[in-house]
Amino acid sequence: RVLSLELNKDRDVERIHGSGINSLDIEPVEGRYMLSGGSDGVIVLYDLENLSRKPSYTCKALCSVGRSHPDVHKFSVETVQWYPHDTGMFTSSSFDKTLKIWDTNTLQSADIFHFEGTVYSHHMSPVATKHCLIAVGTKSPKVQLCDLKSGSSSHILQGHRQEVLAVSWSPRHEYILATGSADGKVKLWDVRRASGCLSTLDQHNGEKSKASSEAANTAHNGRVNGLCYTNDGLHLLTIGTDDRMRLWNSSTGENTLVNYGKVCNESRKGLKFAISCGCNAEFAFVPYGSTIAVYTVFTGELITMLRGHYSTVNCCVFQPHFQELYSGSKDCNILAWIPAPREPVPDDISEKSLPQQHLNPAYEDAWSSSDDDG
Repeated sequence: RVLSLELNKDRDVERIHGSGINSLDIEPVEGRYMLSGGSDGVIVLYDLENLSRKPSYTCKALCSVGRSHPDVHKFSVETVQWYPHDTGMFTSSSFDKTLKIWDTNTLQSADIFHFEGTVYSHHMSPVATKHCLIAVGTKSPKVQLCDLKSGSSSHILQGHRQEVLAVSWSPRHEYILATGSADGKVKLWDVRRASGCLSTLDQHNGEKSKASSEAANTAHNGRVNGLCYTNDGLHLLTIGTDDRMRLWNSSTGENTLVNYGKVCNESRKGLKFAISCGCNAEFAFVPYGSTIAVYTVFTGELITMLRGHYSTVNCCVFQPHFQELYSGSKDCNILAWIPAPREPVPDDISEKSLPQQHLNPAYEDAWSSSDDDG
């Protein structure tokens, strides 16, 4: 299904944003509701379900935190995320130096955290049961941890030298956090340890001598502005402004040396990319100018470029229940990319006499029918 993704002509997402879209998130409970955050501070909540039951439909915006809302962010919303365990709450962070916790039903801000600098990224663990920490990357090199239970943001992780552009919790271990910074480094932390990070990823796997001029233990020769774990948490994919994407073994910290070629990345802030879920081969969907590049995660092949946006793509999110993709762009549009259906077979030809290429290979089934077995 992923191999046959195409821009869906029958599905639109209602256009509400009057400026670029920076972040999308689909709630993991039902996979039905999607949040978007825009450059004008606006947040919109959509219902992706086709309630009309017609083949062509528009995903409606259920509600939004618009410019006139008393709690609206003053500047660009960079990250939106659903609370991982139910849809009653969501979070947003912004260039206005705040992280807000929202009550979905009243659309009121239930809590607000203030920071000294611009907020680039935040993330809640998808698997945590023993903590309620939100990791926050800001203009400061210190990674902030906000505790939803106590409402305090006193916990900090020190080690980066420049602003922290991307943060991501492991989907496997609830206390493990990955952070990417403008200093070219990716650090892995166990947030229970006060003594510093667990490891700093090294693109050369320790093979460059300490005497070399290159800074030790950099993950990228540029700003690291995107991080994404594979769904099993065993690997971490990172992206940097050196136009490189790297795949790391998250337990050993080793660079797996998968070559994705040149992955153009001129973003001055965080870049939100996605990895497929529930597919036999895993795919990465990476904003690439005004297109989305689809790569195989473990072999580095560029499978296709999804074209349809008119301007820079900032974010994409994968819907695992139906293997669909949604992308948000500077052109103010959210596009839905849906697997192409099977080609219709003319009635007068029986299926048996058809050449096999009519079937998209992704849909061929491997069952043998009892007729063939005799």
